[in-house]
Amino acid sequence: MESLAYYDGKIGTPEEMTVPFNDRVHFFGDGCYEATVGANGKVYLLQDHLDRFYTSARLLDIHIPMPKEELGNLLTDLLSKVDSKINFVYWQVTRGVEMRDHVYEDNLPGKLWVLIRPKKLNDPDVAIHLNDEEDTRFYHCNIKTLNLLPSVMTAKRAKRAGFQETVFHRGDIVTECAHANVSVLKDGIFYSHPNDEYILRGIAKTHMIQACYRLGVPVLEKAFTMDFLKNADEVIVTSSSNFCLHASELNGQPVGGKDPATLKAIQNEVLKEFYDYTGCTSLWD
Repeated sequence: MESLAYYDGKIGTPEEMTVPFNDRVHFFGDGCYEATVGANGKVYLLQDHLDRFYTSARLLDIHIPMPKEELGNLLTDLLSKVDSKINFVYWQVTRGVEMRDHVYEDNLPGKLWVLIRPKKLNDPDVAIHLNDEEDTRFYHCNIKTLNLLPSVMTAKRAKRAGFQETVFHRGDIVTECAHANVSVLKDGIFYSHPNDEYILRGIAKTHMIQACYRLGVPVLEKAFTMDFLKNADEVIVTSSSNFCLHASELNGQPVGGKDPATLKAIQNEVLKEFYDYTGCTSLWD
């Protein structure tokens, strides 16, 4: 099977899968999700993603229909049923199925969805181009909800303008990207926005920080400004399916490119963890 879909115990292709009309996701985006990469039959950083998934569900009072260990085993089993060596592994839980009403029933059984499809990872040696926008999203960015319309619209505007990602800021303070985290290197120090309600705590970012510690690169998790980003030595964009990309432009103006040695060392350390974890030998296995 090339791509696989799962809904509430049923397995098939994405085209075969059907979802009840009254699943609350249709009316409210009422759920939370996780996404990572699967390679060589292993779901990358599975425990980290499960921990965040169950935390998001708890904060939203959504009941995941199985324990954490059982879900991990299910994801691993589903991954084994697809043909590609490297895959995008996505799962979500919606609050459940009931007639549309803003006020939901207590203890409604959640509905679990899984999607697994082939994924080509981007080459971290190829620079990407950025733009920026005022961050006008809601104030619960730390919860990985299904309400992604602001990010969807932002991503579309960026693509139309020829950019691969958008840097959000609140006033002059950089928060994150439309669907990634953004960090910078400056004078040999790695800077990243602290984990608060304005950003999603990126697992890829967390592991990149751990890579910095192993390399002896100092880390400061503190807010920084757009000017600080523009004048940084390197601008690094991370997500669960693009571990350590770097930017060369922001709004058509050059950024980064001043500390390639430290950047490459961090990229290599991040990729080594991926290779060691999955047994893959390259991003294109």
